[in-house]
Amino acid sequence: MSKVARKPVAVPENIKFSINLNEVQVEGPLGKLSFIKNDKITITEKDGELSVNTKDESFKPLSGTTRALLYNMIHGVSKGWIKKLKLVGVGYRAKAQGKSLELVVGYSHPVNYPIPDDLKIETPSQTEIVISGVDRQKVGQAAAEIRSIRSPEPYKGKGIRYEDEHIVKKEAKKK
Repeated sequence: MSKVARKPVAVPENIKFSINLNEVQVEGPLGKLSFIKNDKITITEKDGELSVNTKDESFKPLSGTTRALLYNMIHGVSKGWIKKLKLVGVGYRAKAQGKSLELVVGYSHPVNYPIPDDLKIETPSQTEIVISGVDRQKVGQAAAEIRSIRSPEPYKGKGIRYEDEHIVKKEAKKK
């Protein structure tokens, strides 16, 4: 078994967990998520913990992936996932209004990013963006798409970056 799959996943009391054939469903106070697991992977529940096992040796890596997906789903429906972005640059600002995020990031026009239905995007200040949701993959994908609108450049560090991201700046050209 993979090293990741050996660790059991704790299921809080407020989480409902069910397996119908190969569809795994997790429901909690923040929402509901599901995914289709492989036939060769078995998930067992014992004392409020989920264990992932496989009989076939060639499916060891997939058992670790399944365990990680289970953990991400349980964490998402109980606590949720959050990504924070920072806008660095003179005149760079963001404003969430309705179902779109308006970004002014140095282009000749403002860029509108449509907010997906199952995500929540807030702008506590003009230079901060907070993306939250139940599905970890969708939160990360939205953050990556917003960051790609104006990636940080290596000379001044201007652009949209993750809150904990450190940009290594290049030295300017010498004469």
